[in-house]
Amino acid sequence: MQFSAAQIASIVNGEVEGDAQVMVHTFAKIEEGHNGAISFLANPKYTHHIYNTESSIVLVKKDFKAEQPIKSTLIRVDDPYATLAQLLVMVDQLLNPQPTGIESPSFVSEGVELPEGTYVGAFAYIGKNVKLGKNVKIYPQAYIGDNVEIGENSIIYSGVKIYKGCKIGARCILHAGSVVGSDGFGFAPVASGYNKIPQIGNVVLADDVEIGANTTIDRATMGSTKINQGVKLDNLIQVAHNVEIGENTVMAAQSGIAGSTKIGSNCMIGGQVGFAGHITVGNNVQVGAQTGIPSNISDGRRIMGYPATDATDFARQTIYIKNLGKLNDRVKEIEKKLEN
Repeated sequence: MQFSAAQIASIVNGEVEGDAQVMVHTFAKIEEGHNGAISFLANPKYTHHIYNTESSIVLVKKDFKAEQPIKSTLIRVDDPYATLAQLLVMVDQLLNPQPTGIESPSFVSEGVELPEGTYVGAFAYIGKNVKLGKNVKIYPQAYIGDNVEIGENSIIYSGVKIYKGCKIGARCILHAGSVVGSDGFGFAPVASGYNKIPQIGNVVLADDVEIGANTTIDRATMGSTKINQGVKLDNLIQVAHNVEIGENTVMAAQSGIAGSTKIGSNCMIGGQVGFAGHITVGNNVQVGAQTGIPSNISDGRRIMGYPATDATDFARQTIYIKNLGKLNDRVKEIEKKLEN
């Protein structure tokens, strides 16, 4: 497929600066640009690349001001990164049409209705009383337990396991190996060891949730573990029983949330963050990578470190720690002078 700068500009409501008929057929990072590629400039740290990139087209902000001549044709848009995402979605849909139909061998329990546009891949299993919306895609080797509900246009990739009674909203994406509804970590200590506490709740994913590969979300002991609308979880995340994550919160890989913790809406959480159990994190909180959170966090804070503290305080503490060696040498020098 090839598109001209003029065609792309009409799709994204952009303004062409340069050759409107130049053609592109692929995408490239601005620092790796080549003829026939379209790139984007969103981060100011990469501005210097625009003056020597070989990309045929570069998406830039409408207020971008060039300080040197640029070989590439520019398309000025409000948000280059969002525009790139829009173009990638369009191309992905053209290149990868979604499958339909029922492959064999697969197992669909008697009485389960398969609405218009349903796809069930080979070796997939669909249990009793499952309810599927239109255009649900269930890829090979996925397991859908009894009484599960999946909303329209959701995608369940290969190897996903959804345990009984869990509910998946519309337009959700569950990536390979993710597990929804496994037992919460509940054990009662007794003289002979530990007795397992039955986990009789479920997991509820609202609309537009995306779950990364090999991420696990435990079912509630009672009630529901809740992942609210628009949440995006990266790969290899552990969400424990009875956790609730607020709308449009995003979380990077290898983070873990202990049981009954509540995380607010519109939070941004870095990788390898650990949350203690039974705490509350407010709305619009930003958490740096590898932060440990042992207690409640109020709305709107930026935190880092362990135990978690304000990001500016953490940066200051880091500088202090780096200077401890020099400070120790100075103290020894002063002590020596005092002794003399």
